[in-house]
Amino acid sequence: MVSITVNEALCKGCSLCVRACPKKIMALSPTKLNAKGYHPAECTDLAACIACAACARTCPDAAITIEKD
Repeated sequence: MVSITVNEALCKGCSLCVRACPKKIMALSPTKLNAKGYHPAECTDLAACIACAACARTCPDAAITIEKD
């Protein structure tokens, strides 16, 4: 089981994680805005996540955490 946590307060919507994801399951939220006015990243299909952590390694603000059971 994989868990992806995005700290929405830190995310600035740069979409580097979206481009880095080999499974193409990261996206910027079309409906949420954080306190700074950015659309934060989110995982669109957690079941498809392979826990490679490419998104977390690419994030310049360390806003993404991957946990694998």
